[in-house]
Amino acid sequence: MTRAKRDFGTIRKRANGRYQAYYMGPDQAFHRAPSTFETKADAEAWLVGERRLIQDDDWTPTKSRRARVIRATESFGPYAEAWLEYRELKPRTRALYRRQLDRFLLPYFADTSLRDITPAVVRVWHSRLDPTKPTQRAHVYGLLRSILSTAVADEIIQANPCRVRGAGTVKRARRVEPATLDELEILVTEMPEKYQALVLIGAWCGLRFGEMAELRRGDINLVTGQLQVRRGVVRIRGQVTVGSPKSDAGVRDVAIPPHLVPLLEAHLEEHVGSDRDALVFSAVNDPSVQVHPNTLYRHWYRAREKAGRPDLRIHDLRHTGAVLAAQAGATLAELMSRIGHSTPQAALRYQHAARGRDTEIAAALSRLMEERASAPADSEE
Repeated sequence: MTRAKRDFGTIRKRANGRYQAYYMGPDQAFHRAPSTFETKADAEAWLVGERRLIQDDDWTPTKSRRARVIRATESFGPYAEAWLEYRELKPRTRALYRRQLDRFLLPYFADTSLRDITPAVVRVWHSRLDPTKPTQRAHVYGLLRSILSTAVADEIIQANPCRVRGAGTVKRARRVEPATLDELEILVTEMPEKYQALVLIGAWCGLRFGEMAELRRGDINLVTGQLQVRRGVVRIRGQVTVGSPKSDAGVRDVAIPPHLVPLLEAHLEEHVGSDRDALVFSAVNDPSVQVHPNTLYRHWYRAREKAGRPDLRIHDLRHTGAVLAAQAGATLAELMSRIGHSTPQAALRYQHAARGRDTEIAAALSRLMEERASAPADSEE
């Protein structure tokens, strides 16, 4: 551990890499920061604030201030509200957490002291969640675990009581079958001309619906064959929000398969304004508004019935695109880059779903053996 001597206060680096700060106050006693800091700069900022309080004659012992803070946040309800308010989240994620807090966490834990939420309490609460909804159950448990992990970092509780084995994971309840090329052809044909290109981009480029709905003319470069993904649109309680894609990995350039270029060129010519900011897929009667999911689904339901795939969602086109890329030989890293995934686990699903690929490999191996057997033997001289 190292100490840095200063004009006011002391900063010490602990064995775990975090920084501790303390100083001698006007009462001639040492006062420590209520928590450790991730960086030395954060510790220095805390000392600067303490010194300013002393100079302005507003200083009180840190222990009494910490006691007030803990009293204000010792119940789960206020602490969870503050956690949600100050956390950086995508709008849709924030709305999801809000619903989960209101429905599953606050009714049970709102007035419970954080220190009274024990592993046994968590197990009882978890056992009362609807077992027929495993995905919802896992997500709610994950939210509770995240909030209490922050409470551990804030040194309000000593350890996270969320210890139910496997509660934060769930097996995929629905196995997605990608569309075949024949099915895809029917889907495109049965959609209105204005939205046929959307189906093609979803299936061959692997974009999310929100990314396609926010595409602008300037995002598509048919000369270089590149499609830029820089934004996405979400709708929360009827409100449209445009922001960055779902994750940092979602900001990407996607190569357009050459056979799509003339089709996209025709779409831009017939259905998109000439301005670079013109929406590629707009509402029926307003070119300045992104296409509404309900508008698209009205046509999609009929198209998927015609294709014999009533199970297929628009989002499953993205799955189709990923599997097609895997079948074309894309590596895991290439799939992650093309689809916009930040973790390999998600991309691995698409490689595993490349139906028939293993059979093709086995057949190719047999062809190698057949070619060897049929090759003429070297003649002896």
